[in-house]
Amino acid sequence: MSITSNSRIGSAQPFNPASFAGIAGKVVMNTGAANGIGLHMAHGFARHGARLVLVDIDASALEAARAELAQAWPGVEIETCEASITDPEAMERACVKAEGRFGGIDILLNNAGISMNKPALELTPSDWRRAIDIDLSGVFFAAQAAGRRMVRQRSGVIISTASMWGLASSSRRVAYCAAKAGVVSLTKSLAAEWAEYNVRVNAVCPGYTRTALVDSLIARNALDQDALMQRTPLGRLGTPQEMAEVALFLASDSAAFITGHALVSDGGWTADGF
Repeated sequence: MSITSNSRIGSAQPFNPASFAGIAGKVVMNTGAANGIGLHMAHGFARHGARLVLVDIDASALEAARAELAQAWPGVEIETCEASITDPEAMERACVKAEGRFGGIDILLNNAGISMNKPALELTPSDWRRAIDIDLSGVFFAAQAAGRRMVRQRSGVIISTASMWGLASSSRRVAYCAAKAGVVSLTKSLAAEWAEYNVRVNAVCPGYTRTALVDSLIARNALDQDALMQRTPLGRLGTPQEMAEVALFLASDSAAFITGHALVSDGGWTADGF
């Protein structure tokens, strides 16, 4: 039997969300919550009855996210905070705001980040610093601010969104790959350091995912959708809902013995050495 290239093109199965124990009533601080995977994670945790602290640098998008979540999940408790993760003092203020509204922080979702796709020889110092500042340093500042509270209360979960490019490499993405690899290493280091305080630290490593940003890049021919699907063993792109489910699992009681782990959700991309 011959196998054509089109046999690798797949489609997502109907989304059937799972139920995870240990999330209802928890206070979840979510950076980069106004769009993309961060917003879908907010929906997933709202579905489980969590109380949300949405943090984003875009004030108008933040309010739109609040309205969307309130309509989708009547009765959900939401606090918002306009802040940049690159500012340690702003992250401290966001935590203080969460404490003032809800009394503490149980779960941190470290979602805020940017893309940086440029050939290495064209990458400016400003490009490099921006990628590292947002995609690595900002993740640490948010984790440090939340971690102070979690260590004191001797419980907590931190989940940072890294990338499959934190575990693999790619041309034209040197700054992004370096930053996301740093997030994976940061995750392991914090997990080892804070385990004695019952604080679990893990990372989600998405592959190509159908966010609005990716859709816009495909529409502008900046990404070749067919090529990406052909390259992915499961034959399709991931969905933001699927990435949210990974975070829900890692935050739940089902993952109580998992810490220092980078969970890859990439449709087999990094498993296939091609």
